[in-house]
Amino acid sequence: MSTLAVVEEILRETAVPMSVREIVERAGVRLPSKSKTPDTVVARDLSMDIKKKGDASLFCRTSPGRYTLRTLAVETGPSMRSVSSASAPVTPMSNLPVAARKPAAAAPARPQARSDREAEGGGFAG
Repeated sequence: MSTLAVVEEILRETAVPMSVREIVERAGVRLPSKSKTPDTVVARDLSMDIKKKGDASLFCRTSPGRYTLRTLAVETGPSMRSVSSASAPVTPMSNLPVAARKPAAAAPARPQARSDREAEGGGFAG
């Protein structure tokens, strides 16, 4: 059984959004990966499935690090959201417009020369 099949089973059983840690704890030995970091494997597989399949994915991200089945999110609507995001719609992060994403850090500004002589690399008169 694949990692995503195990995750799907667990999310169907609980019917509530869960963190990756909670999913891994419930899955226990059912996870096919023998990785030392099963949280990373589950998070990667969920993220890649959502990114590759988009709206066709069985899974959706309800908030950073929390996942549920897309059918459960659609059936229950606003009640699936946490209190802190009650007014925000459930939107896959891959569907956010580029302008809404966090911009990359800007490079530090280079110091400017104090005079024409320094700008030319001089300073020694000799």
